[in-house]
Amino acid sequence: MSRMTTRRAMDMAGAAGLFGFSTLLAFNQVVIKVTNAGFSPVFAAGLRSVISLAVIGLWLLLRRRSLGAMRRSVGGGLLVGLFFSAEFLMLFTALDLTTVARASIIFYSMPVWLALAAHFVLPGERLSPVRALGLGLAMLGVAWALYDPGSQGFGDWRGEALALAAALCWAGIALTLRLSRVSEIPPEGQLVWQLAVSALVLTAVAPLFGPVLRAPEALHVTGLVFQGVAVSGLGFLAWLFLLSRYRASDVAAFSFLSPVLAVGMGWALLDEPVGPGLLGALALVAVGVVLINRR
Repeated sequence: MSRMTTRRAMDMAGAAGLFGFSTLLAFNQVVIKVTNAGFSPVFAAGLRSVISLAVIGLWLLLRRRSLGAMRRSVGGGLLVGLFFSAEFLMLFTALDLTTVARASIIFYSMPVWLALAAHFVLPGERLSPVRALGLGLAMLGVAWALYDPGSQGFGDWRGEALALAAALCWAGIALTLRLSRVSEIPPEGQLVWQLAVSALVLTAVAPLFGPVLRAPEALHVTGLVFQGVAVSGLGFLAWLFLLSRYRASDVAAFSFLSPVLAVGMGWALLDEPVGPGLLGALALVAVGVVLINRR
């Protein structure tokens, strides 16, 4: 029996795991912003990939997992790695310029742009009326977040434009994984392509964006290690396990949680302004993402 046919419906254990992963991703937005005070954003993103690659490599070694099939996916692997590099170059820089709340609402609108692109390039992924409604609501929510007068003065249009570009790169990763030979290798191999390429690219280009160090202290180093080990390393391995165990549509339905939690954490931990306008925009994006992920 194949892995696909043995995937089960969501249960309490899976829901708890996905809630925990969504919380981890949301908290990570706050950690990135804090870590940027000690390291330049691009350099921090590159170091995070280096640490995460070491974690994934150790896990593969302990599990005795072979990635020999990666040789068949060099073209797609390099492309997905470059998309990943661009995504986090832009996201880390965005969080250096604007608030966690505003950046997260825009960044986690990725399913909107993926659904729109998939409608034209992926067979069987055309937008149904319900999913089209979700796309419209989410796009309206993003626009509302951008022009919310209550938080606009605390943001920066450059950061928000970069957050949107990062979301588009994230959608590009998803499309590349579907359309290239990278889809033929295990998920761990797909993650290795992204981390290996970004580790090289981001650390190499970091000096082009200014000094790589900003007087780092123990807090900033701890934040960087947390990102590399807990989020991009162990966190994504846990997510891959959940994706292999439960139906993909059920897993995707939890994607609305990360922006909701990120906005709350930005308010609670960084004292960011979160008024009725931003909450309304967040609600539209969350409802839109849920509708887009419906099957």
